Amino acid sequence: MDLKQRAAKLLHDFKGDNYIFGLDVLDRVGELAAGYGKTALVISNTTYLKPVADQVVASLEKNGVELAGGKIVPDAGPNCPREDVYRIETYILHFKPACIIAIGGGSTLDCAKAANFLAALGEYNPEIDPYFGTGMVTAALQKTGKQLLPLIAIQTAASSGAHLTKYSNVTDPVAGQKKLVVDEAIIPDKAIFDYKVTESMPLSLTIDGALDGIAHCLEVFYGIPAAKYELAKEITEVALDLIVKYTGRVVKNPHDLEAREALGLATDLGGYAIMVGGTNGAHLTSFSLVDIASHGRACGIMNPYYTVFFAPAIEPQLRVIGEVFRRNGFISKDLDQLHGRELGLAVAEGMVAFSKSINSPTTLAELPGFSEEHITRALTAAKDPQLDMKLKNMPVPLNASLVDEYMAPILEAAKNGDFSLIKNMQ
Repeated sequence: MDLKQRAAKLLHDFKGDNYIFGLDVLDRVGELAAGYGKTALVISNTTYLKPVADQVVASLEKNGVELAGGKIVPDAGPNCPREDVYRIETYILHFKPACIIAIGGGSTLDCAKAANFLAALGEYNPEIDPYFGTGMVTAALQKTGKQLLPLIAIQTAASSGAHLTKYSNVTDPVAGQKKLVVDEAIIPDKAIFDYKVTESMPLSLTIDGALDGIAHCLEVFYGIPAAKYELAKEITEVALDLIVKYTGRVVKNPHDLEAREALGLATDLGGYAIMVGGTNGAHLTSFSLVDIASHGRACGIMNPYYTVFFAPAIEPQLRVIGEVFRRNGFISKDLDQLHGRELGLAVAEGMVAFSKSINSPTTLAELPGFSEEHITRALTAAKDPQLDMKLKNMPVPLNASLVDEYMAPILEAAKNGDFSLIKNMQ
């Protein structure tokens, strides 16, 4: 099998008939929604995504499903601001749909997930903060006997994998801090991704999404337990090869549908990866950079630096990842001759070379608006118990007492690209 065939098989093994993906598959949304009832709350941007929303509405009408409230609900802003969660919750409560259809990238899908559980659980606790962390939604549903509405996620950006996963990232714009809900209960019931719709996405969004897909696979693979190593290895090898091979093609020609399909498959595998294991360092830091960088871009900057920090503990993973970058022309060194930190440095330099090739920043100082306050914010967030799972997921686990000693140098290194500042624990 070629890379795309391997990717498609992995995704079908993962989601079965609950996930429809490929080219020209968007029209199937109506048949999915009709299985839940006669009304659907459709959440979507209606400017640049209007052609997609119109196609969805036409498919619903063809299958006898009406728009709940007779209108499309405006989508979420970047990074899923918490006020958008509360706003969409009110539409659910007022229009009482049979199901929810969320059209968009990670922010809109994450917002729909959160609004759905708040609408169901508002009488139990109407604020979102108690649900941050792992398993809080499931616990509340079990305690109250409430049920979530069926959610159909229509992905439009090759990036987060939000249409396939148990995660909802929500941001407090005032504090400039993102937090995370992790819960099996919020996984969309059905999902569709017509990779053709990504052709109209801004190129910057495509690049950010590719970096997000890499981050999901890398971080999970770095911290994967032995029992899941082979599965994570296959997911990472296939996804990373597709992203490294095809992102440059999309940068040169945004209408290259073969490359668009490849990136869609690859970032979907990133979604599979984060259901197999957990992300860690770069994702944690990205939560504190929401006011100056997209999530994918922040992760793309940070992962090379965390790679050097983790290197002595992840040699087998680094050989797999390094080989992908080497055969795609981003590493020239003989990796077989390198070990530990030196191996990590070579792989990190290959990652940086790839980012530069697609015109993405590789240091924090390149981000407009970056200041020392962002480093302080990231270190403070790393000590937050609600984000503790990211520290525990690291292949070199940290706790709050070690953050200043070991994470601070990683952030300082990322500021200007100086790998020598990073301290290894081993």
